[in-house]
Amino acid sequence: MFSIFKKKYSGPVDLSGLRCDMHSHLLPGIDDGSTSPQHSIILINGLKDLGYEKLVTTPHIISDLYRNDAQTIGAAWNVLKPVIEEEKVAVPLRYAAEYYLDDYFDRLLLSKTPLLCIDQNKVLVEFSFVTAPFDFKNKIFQIQIEGYQPVLAHPERYLYFNNKVYDDLKEGGCLFQVNLLSLAGYYGKGPLDVAHYLIKKDYVDLLGTDLHHERHLDALRNGNRMMDSVNHLLDSGRLLNPTLFN
Repeated sequence: MFSIFKKKYSGPVDLSGLRCDMHSHLLPGIDDGSTSPQHSIILINGLKDLGYEKLVTTPHIISDLYRNDAQTIGAAWNVLKPVIEEEKVAVPLRYAAEYYLDDYFDRLLLSKTPLLCIDQNKVLVEFSFVTAPFDFKNKIFQIQIEGYQPVLAHPERYLYFNNKVYDDLKEGGCLFQVNLLSLAGYYGKGPLDVAHYLIKKDYVDLLGTDLHHERHLDALRNGNRMMDSVNHLLDSGRLLNPTLFN
């Protein structure tokens, strides 16, 4: 049933079936993604060439590194928007955020600050790549209590998790967003193997590029090995990407 992971796709990389990318860092100068409006245009056009029809970009909000909020993110959008119009970029783009689950995020929930969602009530969240918050299950629960649907970014990259943690998070109502770059082997064997495990378990709800720069774009363009997994997920009808940003 899962022989797709042993195939070697030789056709072109075509992500048009996904329609919408919901994880990227395209707003200029506010995190570790795009460095300028011109850089943003290169990345946006690159995603369009891969087949995307629409984009939701998600700058980091990390209290001790990228302390963004609706104002800073909106300001970056206001810088980029006229350049998009001038360059006649024909890809609808909107912004949300990727929230790091730290104490600052806890305060946002406590203060009932509206969160920037990728679609409706879906909010993209991430953990440290070193270790999860000790109370991460409670954090996920609190997000739900506030009426949001948590979407865990790149769960395959949290290599400190065991399979039971993935089971518990899914049973607790968390959506999983796997990075296409993981399926392309960009981060190495560990994340690739976990991504395949999550696909086998039918745990993958969304695929995202997590695009930051041209190196990521080049890896996607040459990511033929990911296409069997992408097509398998599209055929399953489980992926939510095509339903976003309508």
